[in-house]
Amino acid sequence: MNEITRLKSQISSRFSIGGFQIRSDASTFLAQQIQPLSETERKTWITNVANHVQSQNLAQPIVERKHIEQAIKEASNTGLDDAETVFQVISAFEVPSFVYVEEKKKFLPAPTSTKLQLLGPPDAKSNYLRERYLMLWQKTHRHEMFSQRSTPGTITGTGKSKLTLRKVENLLSTSKMNDVVMLGLLTQLTEGRFYLEDPTGSVPIDLSTTAFSAGLFCEGCFVLACGKFRDGTLKIEEIGFPPPELAASSRAFFGSVNSWGGPSKTLLKNSRNLAELEKGNPDHSLIFVSDCWLDSAEVMEKLKQLLKGYDDFPPVAIVLMGPFGKQQDNVYGLKSRFQMLGELLSTCEKLKAQTDLVLVPSCDDPAAANILPRPPIPNAIAGELVKRYPRTILATNPCRLQYCTQQIVVCRADLVTKLCRNTIHFPKQGHLEEHFARTLISQGTLAPLHPIAFPTHWSYDAALSLYPLPDLVVIGDPCQAFQTTEQDCTVMNVGSFPKSKFAFKVYYPSNRTVEDSQIPDEDD
Repeated sequence: MNEITRLKSQISSRFSIGGFQIRSDASTFLAQQIQPLSETERKTWITNVANHVQSQNLAQPIVERKHIEQAIKEASNTGLDDAETVFQVISAFEVPSFVYVEEKKKFLPAPTSTKLQLLGPPDAKSNYLRERYLMLWQKTHRHEMFSQRSTPGTITGTGKSKLTLRKVENLLSTSKMNDVVMLGLLTQLTEGRFYLEDPTGSVPIDLSTTAFSAGLFCEGCFVLACGKFRDGTLKIEEIGFPPPELAASSRAFFGSVNSWGGPSKTLLKNSRNLAELEKGNPDHSLIFVSDCWLDSAEVMEKLKQLLKGYDDFPPVAIVLMGPFGKQQDNVYGLKSRFQMLGELLSTCEKLKAQTDLVLVPSCDDPAAANILPRPPIPNAIAGELVKRYPRTILATNPCRLQYCTQQIVVCRADLVTKLCRNTIHFPKQGHLEEHFARTLISQGTLAPLHPIAFPTHWSYDAALSLYPLPDLVVIGDPCQAFQTTEQDCTVMNVGSFPKSKFAFKVYYPSNRTVEDSQIPDEDD
Protein backbone atom coordinates (compact mmCIF):
# COMPACT_ATOMS: atom_id res chain seq x y z
CA MET A 1 0.00 0.00 0.00
CA ASN A 2 1.55 3.31 -1.08
CA GLU A 3 1.52 6.47 1.06
CA ILE A 4 -1.40 8.19 -0.71
CA THR A 5 -3.57 5.06 -0.50
CA ARG A 6 -2.82 4.71 3.22
CA LEU A 7 -3.71 8.37 3.85
CA LYS A 8 -6.93 8.03 1.86
CA SER A 9 -7.92 5.13 4.10
CA GLN A 10 -7.32 7.24 7.22
CA ILE A 11 -9.30 10.14 5.74
CA SER A 12 -12.26 7.96 4.78
CA SER A 13 -12.34 6.41 8.25
CA ARG A 14 -12.31 9.81 9.96
CA PHE A 15 -15.13 11.18 7.78
CA SER A 16 -17.22 8.02 8.19
CA ILE A 17 -17.13 8.54 11.96
CA GLY A 18 -18.89 11.85 11.39
CA GLY A 19 -21.45 10.20 9.12
CA PHE A 20 -19.96 11.43 5.84
CA GLN A 21 -19.02 9.62 2.68
CA ILE A 22 -16.06 11.29 0.94
CA ARG A 23 -15.57 11.11 -2.79
CA SER A 24 -12.42 9.40 -4.04
CA ASP A 25 -11.09 12.50 -5.82
CA ALA A 26 -11.71 14.58 -2.66
CA SER A 27 -9.82 12.16 -0.40
CA THR A 28 -7.00 11.95 -2.94
CA PHE A 29 -6.75 15.74 -3.01
CA LEU A 30 -6.60 16.01 0.80
CA ALA A 31 -4.05 13.18 0.97
CA GLN A 32 -1.80 15.01 -1.51
CA GLN A 33 -2.03 18.21 0.52
CA ILE A 34 -1.01 16.62 3.83
CA GLN A 35 1.53 14.11 2.49
CA PRO A 36 4.58 16.41 3.11
CA LEU A 37 3.62 16.81 6.79
CA SER A 38 4.65 14.70 9.78
CA GLU A 39 2.37 11.93 11.03
CA THR A 40 1.15 14.04 13.96
CA GLU A 41 0.45 17.05 11.74
CA ARG A 42 -1.43 14.83 9.27
CA LYS A 43 -3.82 13.60 11.96
CA THR A 44 -4.38 17.15 13.19
CA TRP A 45 -5.17 18.41 9.69
CA ILE A 46 -7.54 15.53 8.93
CA THR A 47 -9.44 16.28 12.13
CA ASN A 48 -9.54 20.04 11.50
CA VAL A 49 -10.71 19.64 7.90
CA ALA A 50 -13.39 17.14 8.94
CA ASN A 51 -14.66 19.55 11.60
CA HIS A 52 -14.83 22.43 9.11
CA VAL A 53 -16.69 20.26 6.60
CA GLN A 54 -19.20 19.35 9.30
CA SER A 55 -19.77 23.08 9.99
CA GLN A 56 -20.67 23.64 6.33
CA ASN A 57 -24.09 22.01 6.92
CA LEU A 58 -24.11 20.03 3.68
CA ALA A 59 -27.48 19.17 2.16
CA GLN A 60 -26.32 15.54 1.73
CA PRO A 61 -23.66 13.62 3.69
CA ILE A 62 -21.45 13.36 0.61
CA VAL A 63 -18.17 15.29 0.69
CA GLU A 64 -16.86 16.54 -2.63
CA ARG A 65 -13.57 18.17 -3.50
CA LYS A 66 -14.98 21.73 -3.37
CA HIS A 67 -16.00 21.10 0.25
CA ILE A 68 -12.45 19.99 1.08
CA GLU A 69 -10.95 23.07 -0.62
CA GLN A 70 -13.23 25.36 1.38
CA ALA A 71 -12.46 23.52 4.62
CA ILE A 72 -8.69 23.78 4.07
CA LYS A 73 -9.02 27.52 3.48
CA GLU A 74 -11.06 27.94 6.67
CA ALA A 75 -8.70 25.74 8.68
CA SER A 76 -5.76 27.88 7.57
CA ASN A 77 -7.41 30.87 9.26
CA THR A 78 -7.86 29.08 12.59
CA GLY A 79 -6.94 31.33 15.50
CA LEU A 80 -8.01 34.54 13.81
CA ASP A 81 -10.97 36.67 14.77
CA ASP A 82 -14.03 36.77 12.52
CA ALA A 83 -12.97 40.07 10.91
CA GLU A 84 -9.36 38.93 10.36
CA THR A 85 -8.47 37.31 7.05
CA VAL A 86 -5.07 36.26 5.74
CA PHE A 87 -5.62 37.67 2.25
CA GLN A 88 -8.25 39.90 0.71
CA VAL A 89 -8.72 42.13 -2.31
CA ILE A 90 -10.47 45.47 -1.82
CA SER A 91 -12.33 47.10 -4.68
CA ALA A 92 -11.43 50.67 -5.62
CA PHE A 93 -15.12 51.53 -5.30
CA GLU A 94 -15.20 50.32 -1.70
CA VAL A 95 -12.20 52.26 -0.37
CA PRO A 96 -13.37 54.45 2.53
CA SER A 97 -13.18 58.21 2.02
CA PHE A 98 -12.03 60.60 4.77
CA VAL A 99 -12.01 64.37 5.06
CA TYR A 100 -9.75 66.51 7.20
CA VAL A 101 -11.59 68.62 9.77
CA GLU A 102 -9.40 71.61 10.62
CA GLU A 103 -11.26 72.46 13.83
CA LYS A 104 -10.66 68.99 15.29
CA LYS A 105 -7.31 68.47 13.56
CA LYS A 106 -8.20 64.93 12.57
CA PHE A 107 -9.63 62.87 9.71
CA LEU A 108 -13.26 61.81 9.84
CA PRO A 109 -15.28 59.60 7.47
CA ALA A 110 -16.69 61.57 4.56
CA PRO A 111 -20.47 62.18 4.68
CA THR A 112 -22.38 59.41 2.89
CA SER A 113 -25.70 61.17 2.48
CA THR A 114 -25.58 60.79 -1.30
CA LYS A 115 -24.47 57.80 -3.32
CA LEU A 116 -21.24 58.30 -5.23
CA GLN A 117 -21.45 58.22 -9.02
CA LEU A 118 -18.87 57.57 -11.71
CA LEU A 119 -19.99 60.72 -13.48
CA GLY A 120 -19.82 63.02 -10.48
CA PRO A 121 -21.43 66.46 -10.19
CA PRO A 122 -19.40 69.57 -11.18
CA ASP A 123 -18.38 70.37 -7.60
CA ALA A 124 -16.77 66.91 -7.24
CA LYS A 125 -13.67 68.22 -9.07
CA SER A 126 -13.09 71.11 -6.69
CA ASN A 127 -13.91 68.89 -3.70
CA TYR A 128 -11.25 66.25 -4.40
CA LEU A 129 -8.59 68.87 -5.11
CA ARG A 130 -9.48 70.70 -1.90
CA GLU A 131 -9.26 67.49 0.13
CA ARG A 132 -5.86 66.68 -1.39
CA TYR A 133 -4.70 70.18 -0.49
CA LEU A 134 -5.92 69.91 3.12
CA MET A 135 -4.26 66.53 3.53
CA LEU A 136 -0.93 67.93 2.32
CA TRP A 137 -1.38 71.18 4.25
CA GLN A 138 -1.88 69.52 7.63
CA LYS A 139 1.15 67.24 7.36
CA THR A 140 3.32 70.03 5.92
CA HIS A 141 2.28 72.38 8.71
CA ARG A 142 3.36 69.78 11.28
CA HIS A 143 6.77 69.16 9.71
CA GLU A 144 9.86 70.12 11.67
CA MET A 145 11.16 72.44 8.97
CA PHE A 146 8.32 74.82 9.78
CA SER A 147 9.69 75.23 13.28
CA GLN A 148 13.33 75.95 12.40
CA ARG A 149 15.53 77.18 9.57
CA SER A 150 19.08 78.41 9.20
CA THR A 151 19.01 81.25 6.68
CA PRO A 152 16.21 83.27 5.09
CA GLY A 153 14.81 81.83 1.88
CA THR A 154 15.89 78.22 2.43
CA ILE A 155 13.47 75.35 2.92
CA THR A 156 15.77 73.04 4.86
CA GLY A 157 18.25 73.40 7.68
CA THR A 158 18.27 74.18 11.38
CA GLY A 159 18.20 77.42 13.32
CA LYS A 160 15.87 79.57 15.37
CA SER A 161 13.63 81.24 12.79
CA LYS A 162 10.26 79.74 12.04
CA LEU A 163 8.96 79.21 8.51
CA THR A 164 5.38 80.28 7.92
CA LEU A 165 3.11 78.75 5.31
CA ARG A 166 1.35 81.49 3.36
CA LYS A 167 -1.84 81.31 1.36
CA VAL A 168 -2.64 83.12 -1.88
CA GLU A 169 -4.93 85.56 -0.11
CA ASN A 170 -1.97 86.73 2.00
CA LEU A 171 -0.05 87.65 -1.16
CA LEU A 172 -2.92 89.34 -2.93
CA SER A 173 -3.37 91.71 0.00
CA THR A 174 0.06 93.29 -0.56
CA SER A 175 2.35 94.30 -3.43
CA LYS A 176 5.61 93.08 -1.92
CA MET A 177 6.61 90.22 0.36
CA ASN A 178 9.94 88.49 0.96
CA ASP A 179 10.66 84.92 2.06
CA VAL A 180 7.30 83.63 0.89
CA VAL A 181 6.69 79.92 1.44
CA MET A 182 3.42 78.53 0.13
CA LEU A 183 1.77 75.25 -0.76
CA GLY A 184 -0.23 75.28 -3.97
CA LEU A 185 -1.43 73.43 -7.04
CA LEU A 186 0.86 73.85 -10.05
CA THR A 187 -1.40 74.70 -12.98
CA GLN A 188 -1.72 76.68 -16.22
CA LEU A 189 -4.73 78.98 -16.03
CA THR A 190 -3.63 80.71 -19.26
CA GLU A 191 -1.68 79.21 -22.15
CA GLY A 192 2.03 79.02 -21.37
CA ARG A 193 1.75 80.72 -17.95
CA PHE A 194 2.02 78.78 -14.72
CA TYR A 195 0.17 79.61 -11.52
CA LEU A 196 0.03 78.37 -7.95
CA GLU A 197 -3.50 77.82 -6.74
CA ASP A 198 -5.00 77.09 -3.33
CA PRO A 199 -8.55 77.33 -1.90
CA THR A 200 -8.13 81.11 -1.42
CA GLY A 201 -7.14 82.01 -4.98
CA SER A 202 -4.34 81.82 -7.56
CA VAL A 203 -1.13 83.73 -8.25
CA PRO A 204 1.08 83.78 -11.37
CA ILE A 205 4.62 82.45 -10.86
CA ASP A 206 8.02 82.96 -12.46
CA LEU A 207 10.11 79.78 -12.82
CA SER A 208 12.94 81.25 -14.91
CA THR A 209 15.59 81.02 -12.14
CA THR A 210 14.03 78.34 -9.96
CA ALA A 211 16.10 75.60 -8.32
CA PHE A 212 14.14 72.34 -8.44
CA SER A 213 14.46 69.63 -5.80
CA ALA A 214 14.23 65.90 -6.55
CA GLY A 215 11.04 64.63 -8.18
CA LEU A 216 8.98 64.86 -11.35
CA PHE A 217 7.10 68.18 -11.37
CA CYS A 218 3.95 68.11 -13.48
CA GLU A 219 0.92 70.29 -13.93
CA GLY A 220 -1.64 68.98 -11.48
CA CYS A 221 0.73 68.28 -8.58
CA PHE A 222 1.03 70.26 -5.35
CA VAL A 223 4.34 71.99 -4.70
CA LEU A 224 6.04 73.78 -1.86
CA ALA A 225 7.48 77.03 -3.25
CA CYS A 226 9.83 79.59 -1.71
CA GLY A 227 10.50 82.99 -3.25
CA LYS A 228 9.67 86.71 -3.42
CA PHE A 229 6.36 88.31 -4.32
CA ARG A 230 6.65 91.39 -6.50
CA ASP A 231 3.98 93.30 -8.45
CA GLY A 232 1.47 90.46 -8.56
CA THR A 233 3.95 87.68 -9.45
CA LEU A 234 5.67 85.15 -7.19
CA LYS A 235 9.26 84.74 -8.35
CA ILE A 236 10.14 81.26 -7.12
CA GLU A 237 13.71 80.65 -5.97
CA GLU A 238 13.27 77.08 -4.74
CA ILE A 239 10.54 74.57 -5.43
CA GLY A 240 9.99 71.14 -3.94
CA PHE A 241 7.31 68.69 -2.95
CA PRO A 242 5.42 68.66 0.36
CA PRO A 243 7.47 66.72 2.93
CA PRO A 244 6.70 62.99 3.13
CA GLU A 245 5.50 61.34 6.31
CA LEU A 246 5.87 57.87 7.77
CA ALA A 247 2.68 55.84 7.82
CA ALA A 248 2.82 55.41 11.59
CA SER A 249 2.75 59.20 12.06
CA SER A 250 -0.14 59.61 9.60
CA ARG A 251 -2.28 56.88 11.16
CA ALA A 252 -2.23 58.71 14.47
CA PHE A 253 -4.75 61.16 13.02
CA PHE A 254 -7.16 58.39 11.95
CA GLY A 255 -7.32 56.50 15.23
CA SER A 256 -8.22 52.80 15.21
CA VAL A 257 -10.85 53.15 12.49
CA ASN A 258 -10.28 51.09 9.33
CA SER A 259 -8.92 53.70 6.89
CA TRP A 260 -7.69 51.03 4.48
CA GLY A 261 -10.86 49.22 3.49
CA GLY A 262 -12.35 45.76 3.80
CA PRO A 263 -15.01 44.30 6.11
CA SER A 264 -13.16 44.86 9.39
CA LYS A 265 -14.22 47.89 11.46
CA THR A 266 -10.72 48.27 12.90
CA LEU A 267 -7.42 48.52 11.05
CA LEU A 268 -5.92 45.06 10.51
CA LYS A 269 -2.49 46.67 10.46
CA ASN A 270 -2.66 46.51 14.27
CA SER A 271 -3.69 42.84 14.50
CA ARG A 272 -1.34 40.78 16.69
CA ASN A 273 -2.72 37.51 15.33
CA LEU A 274 -2.01 38.50 11.74
CA ALA A 275 1.42 39.89 12.64
CA GLU A 276 2.41 36.57 14.22
CA LEU A 277 1.07 34.65 11.24
CA GLU A 278 2.98 36.92 8.87
CA LYS A 279 6.30 36.44 10.69
CA GLY A 280 5.73 32.70 11.03
CA ASN A 281 5.49 32.18 7.26
CA PRO A 282 8.68 33.56 5.69
CA ASP A 283 8.12 31.54 2.50
CA HIS A 284 4.73 33.08 1.73
CA SER A 285 4.94 35.18 -1.41
CA LEU A 286 2.93 37.28 -3.84
CA ILE A 287 3.64 37.07 -7.59
CA PHE A 288 3.17 40.09 -9.88
CA VAL A 289 3.06 39.84 -13.67
CA SER A 290 2.16 42.68 -16.07
CA ASP A 291 1.17 42.74 -19.75
CA CYS A 292 -0.31 39.24 -19.78
CA TRP A 293 -1.15 38.98 -23.49
CA LEU A 294 -3.35 35.90 -23.57
CA ASP A 295 -3.65 36.13 -27.37
CA SER A 296 0.12 35.61 -27.73
CA ALA A 297 1.19 31.97 -28.04
CA GLU A 298 4.63 32.78 -26.63
CA VAL A 299 3.19 34.58 -23.60
CA MET A 300 0.79 31.71 -22.92
CA GLU A 301 3.64 29.22 -23.06
CA LYS A 302 5.68 31.25 -20.57
CA LEU A 303 2.64 31.67 -18.30
CA LYS A 304 2.23 27.90 -18.42
CA GLN A 305 5.83 27.45 -17.27
CA LEU A 306 5.30 29.99 -14.48
CA LEU A 307 2.10 28.38 -13.22
CA LYS A 308 3.42 24.83 -13.46
CA GLY A 309 6.58 25.87 -11.64
CA TYR A 310 4.67 27.45 -8.75
CA ASP A 311 2.28 24.50 -8.50
CA ASP A 312 4.94 22.77 -6.40
CA PHE A 313 5.39 25.82 -4.14
CA PRO A 314 2.05 27.66 -4.15
CA PRO A 315 2.24 31.40 -3.35
CA VAL A 316 -0.47 33.27 -1.47
CA ALA A 317 -1.61 34.98 -4.67
CA ILE A 318 -0.66 35.49 -8.29
CA VAL A 319 -1.55 38.96 -9.57
CA LEU A 320 -1.90 39.15 -13.35
CA MET A 321 -2.15 42.64 -14.83
CA GLY A 322 -3.42 43.58 -18.27
CA PRO A 323 -3.71 44.33 -21.01
CA PHE A 324 -4.83 40.76 -21.50
CA GLY A 325 -4.78 41.06 -25.27
CA LYS A 326 -1.97 42.34 -27.49
CA GLN A 327 -4.55 43.00 -30.17
CA GLN A 328 -7.59 44.93 -28.98
CA ASP A 329 -9.76 44.60 -32.10
CA ASN A 330 -11.63 41.45 -31.01
CA VAL A 331 -13.23 41.80 -27.59
CA TYR A 332 -15.07 38.48 -27.69
CA GLY A 333 -11.94 36.66 -28.84
CA LEU A 334 -10.56 37.40 -25.38
CA LYS A 335 -13.30 35.23 -23.87
CA SER A 336 -11.80 32.09 -25.38
CA ARG A 337 -8.35 33.15 -24.17
CA PHE A 338 -9.55 33.39 -20.59
CA GLN A 339 -11.11 29.97 -21.04
CA MET A 340 -7.73 28.61 -22.15
CA LEU A 341 -6.11 30.15 -19.07
CA GLY A 342 -8.76 28.47 -16.92
CA GLU A 343 -8.07 25.11 -18.53
CA LEU A 344 -4.38 25.54 -17.81
CA LEU A 345 -4.97 26.49 -14.19
CA SER A 346 -7.40 23.63 -13.62
CA THR A 347 -4.47 21.21 -14.01
CA CYS A 348 -2.52 22.92 -11.20
CA GLU A 349 -3.85 21.02 -8.21
CA LYS A 350 -1.96 22.76 -5.39
CA LEU A 351 -2.54 26.24 -6.82
CA LYS A 352 -6.28 25.55 -6.93
CA ALA A 353 -6.26 24.74 -3.22
CA GLN A 354 -3.96 27.45 -1.89
CA THR A 355 -3.47 30.34 -4.33
CA ASP A 356 -5.77 33.22 -5.25
CA LEU A 357 -5.60 34.52 -8.82
CA VAL A 358 -6.13 38.29 -9.04
CA LEU A 359 -6.83 39.89 -12.43
CA VAL A 360 -6.13 43.65 -12.62
CA PRO A 361 -7.28 45.16 -15.93
CA SER A 362 -5.49 47.92 -17.82
CA CYS A 363 -7.24 50.89 -19.39
CA ASP A 364 -6.96 49.10 -22.76
CA ASP A 365 -8.97 46.08 -21.64
CA PRO A 366 -12.72 45.77 -22.28
CA ALA A 367 -15.15 47.09 -21.47
CA ALA A 368 -14.56 50.36 -19.60
CA ALA A 369 -13.39 53.85 -20.48
CA ASN A 370 -9.81 55.05 -20.12
CA ILE A 371 -10.50 56.52 -16.67
CA LEU A 372 -9.33 55.37 -13.24
CA PRO A 373 -10.56 53.74 -11.16
CA ARG A 374 -12.00 51.30 -13.66
CA PRO A 375 -14.28 48.29 -13.06
CA PRO A 376 -13.06 44.68 -13.30
CA ILE A 377 -13.00 42.56 -16.44
CA PRO A 378 -16.68 41.70 -17.08
CA ASN A 379 -17.81 38.26 -16.00
CA ALA A 380 -19.23 37.79 -19.50
CA ILE A 381 -15.63 37.70 -20.76
CA ALA A 382 -13.77 36.03 -17.89
CA GLY A 383 -16.61 33.84 -16.57
CA GLU A 384 -15.20 30.58 -17.94
CA LEU A 385 -11.93 31.22 -16.13
CA VAL A 386 -13.80 31.75 -12.87
CA LYS A 387 -15.68 28.46 -13.35
CA ARG A 388 -12.50 26.48 -13.92
CA TYR A 389 -10.49 28.27 -11.24
CA PRO A 390 -12.91 29.34 -8.47
CA ARG A 391 -10.20 31.27 -6.59
CA THR A 392 -10.13 33.87 -9.37
CA ILE A 393 -10.78 37.45 -8.21
CA LEU A 394 -11.78 39.98 -10.86
CA ALA A 395 -10.29 43.14 -9.39
CA THR A 396 -10.63 46.83 -10.12
CA ASN A 397 -7.80 49.05 -11.29
CA PRO A 398 -6.37 50.19 -8.98
CA CYS A 399 -7.11 47.73 -6.19
CA ARG A 400 -5.90 47.22 -2.64
CA LEU A 401 -4.53 43.95 -1.28
CA GLN A 402 -4.22 43.01 2.37
CA TYR A 403 -1.99 40.10 3.31
CA CYS A 404 -1.97 39.75 7.11
CA THR A 405 -0.85 43.23 8.23
CA GLN A 406 0.66 44.18 4.86
CA GLN A 407 -1.09 46.92 2.86
CA ILE A 408 -0.48 46.83 -0.89
CA VAL A 409 -1.73 49.10 -3.69
CA VAL A 410 -1.73 47.71 -7.24
CA CYS A 411 -2.22 49.97 -10.26
CA ARG A 412 -1.87 48.98 -13.92
CA ALA A 413 -1.18 52.28 -15.67
CA ASP A 414 1.61 53.86 -17.71
CA LEU A 415 2.24 56.11 -14.75
CA VAL A 416 6.04 56.33 -14.97
CA THR A 417 5.83 57.13 -18.67
CA LYS A 418 3.16 59.79 -18.22
CA LEU A 419 4.96 61.53 -15.37
CA CYS A 420 8.18 61.69 -17.41
CA ARG A 421 6.29 62.90 -20.48
CA ASN A 422 4.48 65.68 -18.62
CA THR A 423 7.17 66.93 -16.25
CA ILE A 424 8.14 70.58 -16.63
CA HIS A 425 11.64 69.91 -15.31
CA PHE A 426 13.35 66.60 -15.95
CA PRO A 427 16.09 65.74 -13.43
CA LYS A 428 19.57 66.05 -14.92
CA GLN A 429 21.00 63.27 -12.78
CA GLY A 430 19.95 60.56 -10.37
CA HIS A 431 17.98 57.33 -10.67
CA LEU A 432 14.55 57.71 -12.27
CA GLU A 433 12.94 55.28 -9.82
CA GLU A 434 13.93 57.49 -6.89
CA HIS A 435 12.40 60.59 -8.48
CA PHE A 436 9.26 58.64 -9.33
CA ALA A 437 8.88 57.19 -5.84
CA ARG A 438 9.51 60.58 -4.23
CA THR A 439 6.78 62.10 -6.38
CA LEU A 440 4.12 59.53 -5.42
CA ILE A 441 5.08 59.42 -1.75
CA SER A 442 5.19 63.21 -1.34
CA GLN A 443 1.95 63.79 -3.26
CA GLY A 444 0.11 61.01 -1.43
CA THR A 445 -1.73 59.87 -4.56
CA LEU A 446 -1.39 57.67 -7.63
CA ALA A 447 -2.55 60.56 -9.83
CA PRO A 448 -0.30 63.63 -9.31
CA LEU A 449 -1.16 64.83 -12.82
CA HIS A 450 -3.64 67.06 -14.58
CA PRO A 451 -6.90 65.13 -15.24
CA ILE A 452 -6.42 65.58 -18.99
CA ALA A 453 -3.11 63.72 -18.85
CA PHE A 454 -4.35 61.13 -16.36
CA PRO A 455 -8.19 60.95 -16.34
CA THR A 456 -9.75 60.00 -13.01
CA HIS A 457 -13.24 59.79 -11.57
CA TRP A 458 -13.42 62.78 -9.23
CA SER A 459 -15.84 61.15 -6.80
CA TYR A 460 -13.53 58.17 -6.25
CA ASP A 461 -10.27 59.98 -5.64
CA ALA A 462 -9.94 58.07 -2.34
CA ALA A 463 -9.20 54.93 -4.37
CA LEU A 464 -6.03 56.61 -5.66
CA SER A 465 -4.89 57.84 -2.25
CA LEU A 466 -1.53 56.82 -0.78
CA TYR A 467 -2.13 58.45 2.60
CA PRO A 468 -1.32 56.96 5.04
CA LEU A 469 1.43 55.25 3.08
CA PRO A 470 0.96 51.53 2.33
CA ASP A 471 3.75 48.99 2.69
CA LEU A 472 4.02 48.38 -1.05
CA VAL A 473 2.99 50.25 -4.20
CA VAL A 474 2.95 48.09 -7.33
CA ILE A 475 2.88 49.85 -10.70
CA GLY A 476 2.42 48.10 -14.04
CA ASP A 477 4.24 50.26 -16.59
CA PRO A 478 5.87 48.81 -19.75
CA CYS A 479 9.08 50.74 -19.02
CA GLN A 480 12.06 49.10 -17.31
CA ALA A 481 11.26 47.37 -14.04
CA PHE A 482 12.61 48.71 -10.76
CA GLN A 483 12.07 48.84 -7.02
CA THR A 484 13.06 51.40 -4.42
CA THR A 485 12.07 52.39 -0.89
CA GLU A 486 10.97 55.79 0.37
CA GLN A 487 9.68 56.47 3.91
CA ASP A 488 9.48 52.70 4.61
CA CYS A 489 7.20 52.29 1.57
CA THR A 490 8.46 50.07 -1.24
CA VAL A 491 7.61 51.35 -4.72
CA MET A 492 8.13 48.95 -7.59
CA ASN A 493 7.37 48.79 -11.28
CA VAL A 494 6.75 45.28 -12.55
CA GLY A 495 7.66 46.07 -16.16
CA SER A 496 6.29 44.25 -19.18
CA PHE A 497 6.30 40.43 -19.05
CA PRO A 498 6.78 39.91 -22.81
CA LYS A 499 9.03 42.95 -23.42
CA SER A 500 11.44 42.09 -20.58
CA LYS A 501 12.12 38.54 -21.76
CA PHE A 502 9.42 37.29 -19.38
CA ALA A 503 10.54 38.82 -16.10
CA PHE A 504 8.24 39.30 -13.11
CA LYS A 505 8.39 40.30 -9.45
CA VAL A 506 8.03 38.23 -6.27
CA TYR A 507 7.24 39.93 -2.96
CA TYR A 508 7.90 38.28 0.42
CA PRO A 509 5.75 40.04 3.05
CA SER A 510 7.48 38.60 6.12
CA ASN A 511 10.71 40.52 5.44
CA ARG A 512 9.29 42.98 2.87
CA THR A 513 11.77 42.06 0.15
CA VAL A 514 11.30 42.05 -3.63
CA GLU A 515 12.88 39.36 -5.77
CA ASP A 516 13.45 39.66 -9.52
CA SER A 517 12.46 36.48 -11.35
CA GLN A 518 12.39 35.40 -14.97
CA ILE A 519 11.17 32.47 -17.05
CA PRO A 520 14.34 30.98 -18.59
CA ASP A 521 14.67 30.42 -22.32
CA GLU A 522 14.50 26.84 -23.47
CA ASP A 523 18.07 27.10 -24.76
CA ASP A 524 19.45 28.16 -21.35
